Amino acid sequence: MSQIIREDVTFDSDGTDCHAWFFPPAAPSPFATADGVPVVVMAHGFGGTKDSGLEPFARRLADAGLAVFAFDYRGFGLSGGVPRQRVSMAGQIADYHAAADAAARQPGVDAGRVVLWGLSQSGGHVLLAAADRTDVAAVISAVPMVSGLAAGRHHLPHVGVFSMLRQSIDGIASAASSKFGGAPHMLPIVGRPGQQAALTSSGFYESYKAIAGPSWLNEVDASVSLELGSYRADKYVDRIDAPKLVQIADFDRGAPPHAAAKAAFKARAEVRHYPCDHFDIFAEVDPVTFERVVEHQIAFLTRHLADPAEPHEVEPREVDAAVS
Repeated sequence: MSQIIREDVTFDSDGTDCHAWFFPPAAPSPFATADGVPVVVMAHGFGGTKDSGLEPFARRLADAGLAVFAFDYRGFGLSGGVPRQRVSMAGQIADYHAAADAAARQPGVDAGRVVLWGLSQSGGHVLLAAADRTDVAAVISAVPMVSGLAAGRHHLPHVGVFSMLRQSIDGIASAASSKFGGAPHMLPIVGRPGQQAALTSSGFYESYKAIAGPSWLNEVDASVSLELGSYRADKYVDRIDAPKLVQIADFDRGAPPHAAAKAAFKARAEVRHYPCDHFDIFAEVDPVTFERVVEHQIAFLTRHLADPAEPHEVEPREVDAAVS
């Protein structure tokens, strides 16, 4: 485990105090210039918290010489905000913007070289948040969920029509209840096959439990189902000037890989493929795939952001995986 000591940071997002971890870069850094080092801004996917599998990514990137700013969305984890556990797509993208601004103010950071990093749901968010920002130097989108409609069709064979219909009904009921001051209807994020939850593919419950941190709760407001259908993360990718890396799990049962590939093509992104499922990119689930994924991220950032006058060869770790 990296010896870098993370720092607790709070920042404001639309009047809510959000919580983050700041990981300073290892020194000397091949990314350092007179203005500082780039900062990687990261948050979790659907209903996730930063203490649920993000720290291994953050530490590997910090060990490579990058600053890292990992945060919780409002209403989740250690961040403030009410209602709790309600996924708002627009709100989370606004949190990314606020987090990027706060990350740029950290000591030793080059404010003009922000890297937006996301996985799963946040892999889509970063494609939206990066559009038209002039301080974004690179974007990394891992196993991204880029289309709510495509995800619904992708999940249908795994969950069945009745389960998806019930989630929609619960979403409508939750939104109506909240509008009139009642309690929301909560939906488990992950469950075993046959249970009522957002993710129920075989093995997903065990994988999510393997990465789950102490602040994570296995529930979200069911009203999120009303937003997912119209979610499109590829709408503005042609307005991202920075280099982009999209990492696709070819056997992904959580986020449709074909939709990610289409978005990557539209964005003219660099693409990497991995013969794995959605959660296999986490160190706690599959250390071999995790190493390949993070090595490709470091190599990508090194090519685009490291000081060309400094030697910066990426040293591979002992892994054995057939990936491109």
